[in-house]
Amino acid sequence: MSQFTYRPVANGLRTDHPIPDLPFVDDSLLSLDDPAAIEAIGRGTGEDMWGREDACREGWFAFTTDPDRTDLSWAVRYHPEHGYSVVLYRDDDVSMVHQVHLYEAPRALLFRAGGYWWDGTAWFRPGQVYDFAEEKYYERPVPGAASVTAADLLQHGGDATRATILQIKDLAINDDGDAPPVRDWVDHLALWAQARDGQSLDAGVVSVMAPELSGDQLLAPAQVAELAGIAASTLRSYIARGEGDLPLPQVRVGGRNLWARVVAQEWVEQRNRSDDSVEAAVAGDHDGHTLAPGVAEVWTTFSRSFFSHLWDRQGFRKRWSLRWRTQESVREVAETLSWEVAASVPKLVGLHDLAITVRQAVLHEYASGKDNQNAIGADHAFYGITRPVARTLTWLIRHDPALAARTIDQITGEALRMEIPRQVSERSIATALSLDASFDAVTLNDFLARVFAPNTTA
Repeated sequence: MSQFTYRPVANGLRTDHPIPDLPFVDDSLLSLDDPAAIEAIGRGTGEDMWGREDACREGWFAFTTDPDRTDLSWAVRYHPEHGYSVVLYRDDDVSMVHQVHLYEAPRALLFRAGGYWWDGTAWFRPGQVYDFAEEKYYERPVPGAASVTAADLLQHGGDATRATILQIKDLAINDDGDAPPVRDWVDHLALWAQARDGQSLDAGVVSVMAPELSGDQLLAPAQVAELAGIAASTLRSYIARGEGDLPLPQVRVGGRNLWARVVAQEWVEQRNRSDDSVEAAVAGDHDGHTLAPGVAEVWTTFSRSFFSHLWDRQGFRKRWSLRWRTQESVREVAETLSWEVAASVPKLVGLHDLAITVRQAVLHEYASGKDNQNAIGADHAFYGITRPVARTLTWLIRHDPALAARTIDQITGEALRMEIPRQVSERSIATALSLDASFDAVTLNDFLARVFAPNTTA
C-alpha cells in the first residue's frame, strides 16, 4: 500500500494535461503511440537505466529513464478518450508511480493538488484511509468539484513570447529533488498551447477547483498538528523526515505548506485505524507497561501462582537458604513452575474454541476446492489446505490429541454432507499435515491410523 506522495518535476511538451507551475520540457525522444518503444529506451540499455510498460484499466502506462539525465524518468499514462499525461519524475520515484497507476489507483488518469485524482469524470480525495479487506484505499468523491482546463486559464491571455521550452539537460533541480516553481506559468501554458497546432484546449485538465480547497479551508502545519492531537514539533519532524504517512500538502504558498481540512481529517482518521492506535484502544497500563488485557491477565495469573509456589510453600521457601540452593533443587523449582504453565495451556488458549475454528477453516478450504473443481469440471484426489490452517491443526494434535481426533471426525462427517467422499477428506488432511516438519512422520501416521476409518476391504 502506498499513498500518492510522489512530486513531479516537469511536464512533457506533448502532455494533454499540464501540471501547474512546472516547466515544459522537450519530450521528442518518446514515441507516444508505442509504449514498448518507451520502455525500450531505458530497459537494460545501460547502468542506472530502466523502463517498463503495462496495460492498465483503459489504456496503458509506460516509463523510462532519460538517457541524458539518469536522475530523471519519463512517465506516460495513456487513455483512449482523454489522451496523454507526459510527466517527468525523479528516477527514484517513477517505479512507485507506476505501481500506483496499476494497482493502488488504477482508475486515476492524473493527480493534482497534493494527490486529488481524476478518473475522467469525477474527482476524488487523496487515498489515505485503507480498506484492508479489499486491499485498496476508500474512494471518496469531492463534493462540488470542477476541472480547471487550459482553455479556462488562457481566457485572459498568456504571452508565449515570454516563455521557453527546456531541454532536459537544462532543467534545474534543487536540493530537495524538485524543480523550482515557474513564474508567470500562464505564459508557458500559452507556449504549450501554441505548440499543439490548434488542438482543443477544453479537454486539457490542468487542476481541480472545489469548496473544500478554498482558502478558508486550508490549514497550516500547526493547525494540522492540533487536529491530530500531536505537538507541532512532531508534525514538523514528520515533514522533514518524510514520516507519519503525512499526505502531500494541497498548496504551497511562499514556501509554506497548507493542507485541506478534509485531507487532514482523513489523515487523522487513518492514524486512528493504525496498528498502534487499535492496540491502544484495548490495551491498558499494567505495572507501568502498556499491555493487551489478555497478556496482562496471563502475567497476573502466573505472577500470583509463582509467588505462591516460591513463598507460601515451606518446602520451596527454604530453597532461598544458600545451603539448599543446589542444582537439583533449582531444577525441581523450575520444573514445578514450567508445569504450571504447561497445564494452563488449555485454559489460556481455549482449546475447544480453537478446535471449532480449525474445523470451520478446513471445511471452508474444502468448499473453495469444490467450487474450483466444479468450475473446471475436474475431479480432485484431495483438496489443498493452506499452511496456516494445517499448522494450527498440527498444534492442536500436539497439545490435545483426543480433541484433535474428534475434530477430524467432525470435519469428515461435515464433508460427507457436502458430498465430499471420506477418502478425499482424509487424504486432504494427511497431505496437509505431512508438510509440517514439526511432526515426525512415524508418529503422525500412527495417530492418523487410529483416527481415520479402518480398512474394511480385507
